[in-house]
Amino acid sequence: MSDRNKLLAPFARRESNRAIPDRVREVVDRFEIHSERLIGWVQLAIGLFITALYLVSPRPVDGEMQHPVPISLAVYLCFTALRLFLSYRIRLPAWFLGLSVLVDIALLYGLVWYFHVQYGQGASFSLKAPTVMYVFVFIAIRAFRFDPAWVLATGAAAALGWVGLTLYAIDAEGTDAITRSFVAYIHGDGILVGAEIDKIVAILVLTTVLALALVRAKRLLAAATLEQIEREEIRRFLPADVERAIVTSPESVVAGDAEEREAAIVILDIRGFTGFMARHDARQVVEVLVGLHARIVPVIERHGGIVDKYLGDGLLATFGATRPSRTAAAEALAALCEILALSREWAREMETRFGPIGLRVNGAATAGTVVFTALGDEHRLEYTVIGDPVNLAAKLEKHNKVEQTLGLTTRASLDMAQAQGFRAPAAASLTRLDCRQVQGVDAPLDLVAFA
Repeated sequence: MSDRNKLLAPFARRESNRAIPDRVREVVDRFEIHSERLIGWVQLAIGLFITALYLVSPRPVDGEMQHPVPISLAVYLCFTALRLFLSYRIRLPAWFLGLSVLVDIALLYGLVWYFHVQYGQGASFSLKAPTVMYVFVFIAIRAFRFDPAWVLATGAAAALGWVGLTLYAIDAEGTDAITRSFVAYIHGDGILVGAEIDKIVAILVLTTVLALALVRAKRLLAAATLEQIEREEIRRFLPADVERAIVTSPESVVAGDAEEREAAIVILDIRGFTGFMARHDARQVVEVLVGLHARIVPVIERHGGIVDKYLGDGLLATFGATRPSRTAAAEALAALCEILALSREWAREMETRFGPIGLRVNGAATAGTVVFTALGDEHRLEYTVIGDPVNLAAKLEKHNKVEQTLGLTTRASLDMAQAQGFRAPAAASLTRLDCRQVQGVDAPLDLVAFA
């Protein structure tokens, strides 16, 4: 993928025929609920700020500060406090949100309208009130929600409200008050229609820009939420170290990316499982497998390994392959010892439940140089390990049948593990099996068996 495509990828539209899962909608809805609470706090802060300005600012000598201003502010603060309280109790219905928009604009334009009464001037005097600038704040705070409808509703209410104030001023003072002189507009009581149209256009432009941005942002929020959920689901199918290798890679992973490392391999298999499958239904078979994995996987992870892949009734685990480790061999043998011990207990439980079915876990561990690599094509990749230790572990696991053992490793792997600090548990008896011929291996091997 080119740098340009990488840059634009987060903004790409998802397929139109791909439905957004309900759980994604639930996440977006929860975000909207939190956003509504944030809007409530901002509205309350604005109301308190305007009230504070009213209380601390000196009274203009030419003004008549009458009762409607404090009464209006008190009503607004009470309504905003109620709105904030309800936002923590219930999901605010659409009609209430619409009412909130009207209350915001009504309060603001009520204060603007009262400007000319307060100062004993003509109605056109209100059109010059600086308080109108707060309308942009009321429109902008609706952008906290990723729903452009409420930005559009607030902007439309603000624009229509200003049209109403302008028409009121023209009606109150007559058409003779209309002027085309900007100087007369600034210094006198004239009404410059173009100036009022500019304000309305500014309101509508801001509203449109914010709405378009929110349409894009809402799409990105839904896409990002869906991708996050998908990633969390996919993470369940990927070992944490593999996911980390993919995410932290400085460049996009491609087939053939490889890294050579000193690692250890453990391969496990269940003896007698084919016969068990033939005699029991699929539900019981899966239940047995899941129950065994629930015991084995935590042991592997506790010793620093990961499950590379599940092999039907077996699995392949790696130590030090996805993330370098100086004690990979010791970790692998320690994990194998513990797994073989708990698998004997598991086998006894299976016999108690299903009778003498002869299930047992066999395993093998090897250590050496492996290649941690991405295999596949441009459409699907899989991280895995390849190399002689992997092949040898698979052959040793099968060789358990020949030796009638539960677990095997090579003498070289054991020596490496002991050099790294491995000490066999007291309950684990290690038996040397020198010069053994393993099928598929040319030269005889010195093996070590786990009793």
